[in-house]
Amino acid sequence: MEPIKQLPACPVETTLMLIGDKWKVLILRDLLPGTKRFGELKKSIGSVSQKVLTAQLRDMEAKGLVSRKVYAEVPPRVEYSLTDLGRSLSPILKAMAEWGEYYKTLHR
Repeated sequence: MEPIKQLPACPVETTLMLIGDKWKVLILRDLLPGTKRFGELKKSIGSVSQKVLTAQLRDMEAKGLVSRKVYAEVPPRVEYSLTDLGRSLSPILKAMAEWGEYYKTLHR
């Protein structure tokens, strides 16, 4: 995990710095049930480009939220899963999902 040079004083800002990107939240959502290969992630997320997904996964890996396992096979198989730190974001994602459902009920 790469050290973050200067963390914001505000804990909400710190959390947003780590997951405040649309793709990162969707990656977390899709990895919460378990390990996925790159292609599975790309398919489940949808409109994300390969380049952006790769960059987001690398950043999340560097920050200790995602682990990457490469298997010595031909072709190489790469699997992604959440670390314990990444899994600890589960209540935040659950709260976001519940709030999203609530919002949708107000705007039907």
